[in-house]
Amino acid sequence: MVLGLSIVLMICSVLLVLLVLLHKGKGGGLSDLFGGGVTSSLGGSSVVERNLDRLTIITGLIWVVSAVVLGLLINRGA
Repeated sequence: MVLGLSIVLMICSVLLVLLVLLHKGKGGGLSDLFGGGVTSSLGGSSVVERNLDRLTIITGLIWVVSAVVLGLLINRGA
């Protein structure tokens, strides 16, 4: 169980770093390299940006939950 959660935590950590780097910042960021620099003229965020936000939040929540559960398991000596 501890090994499985450790693997999930490592995968989520790498994925979270990549997802955060893909977000568009003030200077454009790495998202411009993958075509994220095209802005929508409708004033709102595009569907891709909203999906990227949702995916980042879900990955972050999975990371937090797995870190807490892993900490509890290690403290119990499992």
